Formats: sequence, structure tokens, C-alpha cells
Amino acid sequence: MTNEKKQEFTLKIAQANKTKLVVILYEMTLIYIDETKEAHEAGDRRGFGMGLQRARGCINELMSSLNFEYEVAIRILELYMFANKELARAQVRFDSAHLDNAAKIIRSLLGSYQEISYHDDSAPLMENTQTVYSGLTYGRTNVLDSLSHATNRGFRV
Repeated sequence: MTNEKKQEFTLKIAQANKTKLVVILYEMTLIYIDETKEAHEAGDRRGFGMGLQRARGCINELMSSLNFEYEVAIRILELYMFANKELARAQVRFDSAHLDNAAKIIRSLLGSYQEISYHDDSAPLMENTQTVYSGLTYGRTNVLDSLSHATNRGFRV
């Protein structure tokens, strides 16, 4: 993942509520799967393994965040487990065909959670983060972001 993408995800995470965090994890999983495919096409076994490890890490985080008080969580867990098994098969066989199966599951869940996130207006989980204003100033070739200078950022006194 590029440094620019990492910064973008860091900003999204700082401003996200519970539902949007799930969406972010799905997006990150798909990026890692795409990077894994690229590594496979290049014959890069190390990059292939690292991409799979990162994608499986995202899926493991999604599995651990399920709330089993709801019956639907069991069905979602089964989908996560299938996607995780497909990634494991891809790793063992150094085969990118299984990556498509995992990506298909994650994409379908991403669409569902994106729809849910549009209706979730709960507050962001992180408090005391910097506010980012985008588009207030413009550079020669891009939009610049401005950070507010909060004096109470971090520890509470």
C-alpha cells in the first residue's frame, strides 16, 4: 500500500464510526488482495505472501469484531471463514484463482456495509482527533488539506 493510501486510511479511521470502520477494513482487504495478484503476476513470492498475510489479518479483525448476540453474525462469520480459507489455498498453491473467490465475497459484503454506513449517523469512535478541512486552499496541481490546531488533543486533563 502506498504512503498516500496509508495517510488516506489513517484520516478515514480517525473520523469513522463503527460501521465505517468495517467498510474501511473491507476496502483495505481488497487493496491487499489486488497487491497480492500483482505480486503473483510478477512472480514475487515474498510480496505474494505479505499481501496474503495482510489481507488475512484484515479478515481476522473482521471476524473478531462480530457481535454474536445477533444470528446474522454466524452467517457473516461463515463468509469470512470461506474467504480466509480461499486466501490460505492461494498461499499454499501459489495460485491467484482463489483470490478472486475471496475478493468476490468481500466486495459483496462491502456493498452491503456501505449502504448501512450511509444510514449510520453515530459519532466517530475516536475522540480528540484533529479536524481536517479539505478544499479550503488549492495548490498548483491539487487540493490541500488543513488541520485545525486543537490544544486538547491527546490526553485529557
